Amino acid sequence: MTKADMNKQPDEVASMFDGVARHYDRTNDVLSAGNAVLWRIATVKAIGAGPADKVLDIAAGTGTSSAAIAQRGAEVVALDFSKGMVEVGRERHPELEFVEGNAESLPFADDTFDAVTISFGLRNVNRPKVALAEMNRVLKPGGRLVVCEFSTPPFGLLRAAYRAYLKYGMPLIAKLTSSNGPAYSYLAESIEQWPEQQVLSQWIRGAGFTRVAHRNLSLGIVALHRGRKPAQAAARASSRSKRTAS
Repeated sequence: MTKADMNKQPDEVASMFDGVARHYDRTNDVLSAGNAVLWRIATVKAIGAGPADKVLDIAAGTGTSSAAIAQRGAEVVALDFSKGMVEVGRERHPELEFVEGNAESLPFADDTFDAVTISFGLRNVNRPKVALAEMNRVLKPGGRLVVCEFSTPPFGLLRAAYRAYLKYGMPLIAKLTSSNGPAYSYLAESIEQWPEQQVLSQWIRGAGFTRVAHRNLSLGIVALHRGRKPAQAAARASSRSKRTAS
């Protein structure tokens, strides 16, 4: 498998990432012109995790962001649906807990994590709204959601230049630096088809999150979205359960 279809069947997309796992981080650094490090710093800061927190990092890849979160003292679980990514991650970061799993059906109990984050992975999920609902489910009441994802630059000239880069520049660079150039053609297409910032914010609200906000990074090439699971969620669930029982 070299290039996943745009219907994003989980097995096909996972197989595609298996093929790029070994050189994934290096290729990302080149394709982002070094900005990947800055996006990671902004994401870790937005999560705000500390020694008392348990964090789920979805689409963790080889664990680069997971390791950065763990450096702040948090307990981090790194989840990815690519077996190849998980294998490379375990080699590079044996101190982290890696789990192979699907964002649409997270293998964790309700109210498990203080924070859930996903960087550049929601775009590759077949049903992102289902994945967001799962993130809400596994968060503790009051828990934090942080989504870092490619987005739509608001300025017309930059938007046109960025689309040209996605169509022509990214596939060429990926062909030179990656073991699977066609996979990055898929990634470029998935970025082009991904909805703009306001739409993703609506999806996050629709999954039950409050205090939803976003800010643009790199002039809108990337957007950092945040939300909270309502602290009253557990109380409402308990109240419904009592009414049902009576």
